[in-house]
Amino acid sequence: MITEDTAENKAALMGSGPVVDSEEAARQRAKKVEKIAGFALPIGLFVALIGFWEYWVVAAEIPHYILPSPSVIIAKLFENLPSLSISWWTTFKITVGALVLAMLGGGGLAVLFTQSRRIEQALMPYVIVLQVTPIIAIAPLIFLYIDSHMVRVLFVAWIVAFFPILSNSALGLRSTDHNLNDLFTIYGASRWQRLRFLQLPSALPSFLGGMRIAGGLALIGAVVAEFTMGSGGNAAGLAFRILEASYRLKVPDMFAALVLVILTGVAIYLILAWVTWKLLHKWHESAITRE
Repeated sequence: MITEDTAENKAALMGSGPVVDSEEAARQRAKKVEKIAGFALPIGLFVALIGFWEYWVVAAEIPHYILPSPSVIIAKLFENLPSLSISWWTTFKITVGALVLAMLGGGGLAVLFTQSRRIEQALMPYVIVLQVTPIIAIAPLIFLYIDSHMVRVLFVAWIVAFFPILSNSALGLRSTDHNLNDLFTIYGASRWQRLRFLQLPSALPSFLGGMRIAGGLALIGAVVAEFTMGSGGNAAGLAFRILEASYRLKVPDMFAALVLVILTGVAIYLILAWVTWKLLHKWHESAITRE
């Protein structure tokens, strides 16, 4: 015999399915909206700003040698693309070379610092001096002592990108879990085993964070070095193209070269962010996708 209470409980249980399904569907819709908004909002804002820029320049009849419109800048970009692409390749090579050298030098020196307190005490003051010295102040000395233009610019870009990788990597190597560190000690792990299986994996997120910072700084260092020590001809980078256009009051040409610099910086950051996600998304909290 089915009582009234039993019937109500059965009805409640039967009715719980659609409620759960509707909640899950609402959660999925909210997740999809959030994902779309992550792309739509910045793109929409960018389009709105560009549209306002174009309208304001045309409506106010601002001369292109004072402030060119986006359409004029894009036209100049495609018009000068053959020569700008050569300059872009020069700047890009220097940026990537400086980033690779900073990665090897900064990461390697961070390992040495964490393995030997004496080496850190001996070298760290000089690293700090190199970091806090304004690069513009030592650029003339670099120009005086280094003959090769490419090496000059590469050296300046490396100086700017080196310290973030070193500091972040050293911090990550020292931030290993104390319980795991004690466990390695109990099992008699060697210094190499501790470094390979504990410290390096633990430092990977910090190292990749330093790489993302250093990627933009390497580009900034390359551009600053080209401004202070740039040369014309085939060795000219994008910074020299900006200077050349400014001397001739070709403001649209300046903006066209600047657009390439900005796109290069954004591309470097996106690539490094993708590499970070690829290496961390399966195990580290900072990159795990939340449902």
